[in-house]
Amino acid sequence: MIPSERAHLHIATITHPGMSGKNNEDRFSVSRYRLEGERSLPAVFAVISDGVGGHRAGEVAAQIVVETIQHTIAASDGNQPLQALREAIQLASRAVFDRSRADEDHRGMAATCACALVIDNRLYTASIGDSRIYLVSGDKIQQLTTDHTWIQEAMEAGLLTPQEAQNHPNSHVIRRYLGAPQPVEVDLRLRLSADETDEQTLNNQGVVLQPGHQVILCSDGLTDLVTAQEILAIVKDQEQEYALHTLTSLANKRGGHDNITIVALQMPVSITETTPTQVMRRTSGSNRWMTCLAGIIVSLAVLFALGLGYWFFALRETTPTPSSRPTATPTNAVETMPAGQATSVIATLTPTKPPIATRTPLSPEITPESETLTPWPTNTPVP
Repeated sequence: MIPSERAHLHIATITHPGMSGKNNEDRFSVSRYRLEGERSLPAVFAVISDGVGGHRAGEVAAQIVVETIQHTIAASDGNQPLQALREAIQLASRAVFDRSRADEDHRGMAATCACALVIDNRLYTASIGDSRIYLVSGDKIQQLTTDHTWIQEAMEAGLLTPQEAQNHPNSHVIRRYLGAPQPVEVDLRLRLSADETDEQTLNNQGVVLQPGHQVILCSDGLTDLVTAQEILAIVKDQEQEYALHTLTSLANKRGGHDNITIVALQMPVSITETTPTQVMRRTSGSNRWMTCLAGIIVSLAVLFALGLGYWFFALRETTPTPSSRPTATPTNAVETMPAGQATSVIATLTPTKPPIATRTPLSPEITPESETLTPWPTNTPVP
């Protein structure tokens, strides 16, 4: 895909180390592209990763995951989004494992990830671990991804109720992660309803986002302390950036025991609402110029006729003898209303054709230098 300077979505991001004093082991990236080919569709790719491991190994793992996935997606053509997501995550998992084997300090490090790829208005997702993706549409919020945790498996097996799962000692035991020795199984299920089968969730990939819909990626530092309904209430009632700050503050007020990272992608409410107005203005402007030009020509013709008549009758009064009435010559006529002057006046008052106004495209000329809308400082935790 081709890097693009601007995104066709509204984007907001935030990350915070939390209140426990630990390093920020979350990483994220948001990139803008255009697909190659005649259609040149706009695309936005977002990925977040929550690292696990001591001695700063968690942040190393998360950084490897984000960089590997982002670079792999950028190198794809965007025509097979699910295949590209699967390959990118598997490559990232292998890269984390290889790095952990090569460095004793990083032994056993791992990471989660949640990825969202929006091509035009279609959404594709992939995830590993307990980082989540939500879809906010109007008054509804839906968790699109499935947690790969001991708790989730126990609830699916009917061993625990949601109430029993709260504050369970195994609540943070992850069953699937990047950095495992075996190839990781990438979860491509996109759940739009709680009662869908796995086959139905896979068929949901490429779901069409409607104007105003928001896709929210977040680490468990948020979802452990803030419920989905609270996320909905805040996101629905506040501006995008302010809402992310409010969510982060709420999690920190409730303990902030983990790093908090949130990425929000929102479809514009309206993309083409100003287009008809601009077309009408352009058309009416052309009509006004034509009307002015026609008026000028008519006025000059009237003045020419009046001047010629005045000259004719004035000569008749000064020369009463009919036999000596002068004959008008082209030279005298030109001196009275010079044709060249008339042409000059018309040329002066004829406007040059006004330039046709062009709309600023949502995704302007490509600038390969800018790949990431919100670049992440690799080794500088955000306070």
